[in-house]
Amino acid sequence: MRVYDTITDALTDLDSRGYNLDFNLTAESLACKSVNLLLKPEEFEIEEVYRFEGMTDPADSAVVYAISSNVGILVDGYGVYAENISPELLNKLKIYNE
Repeated sequence: MRVYDTITDALTDLDSRGYNLDFNLTAESLACKSVNLLLKPEEFEIEEVYRFEGMTDPADSAVVYAISSNVGILVDGYGVYAENISPELLNKLKIYNE
C-alpha cells in the first residue's frame, strides 16, 4: 500500500493509475453521476483505502477508497459528518476501514 501526505496526492496518483470515476455514497449504493452508474455493495470491490485525519479541524477527516468494477474513487467523510447508508453498504465499507 502506498503512503500519501495529502488527499490531493492520493487522488492524483489514483487517477494516473486508472481510478478516474468519482463516486458518491447514496443510501443503498455508490453513484457516479458522470456516467449515470449505481453500484450495489455486491457489484464492486475495494482495492485500496487511505485514511486522512484533519490536523486542526475534525471536519477535514476523510477516507479515500479505490473502487474496482468500473474503476473509480470514493472520498467519504467520517465521524459526525458520515452519511446514513444501508447496513449492507456500511458493512462493505467498514471491512476495509478497520
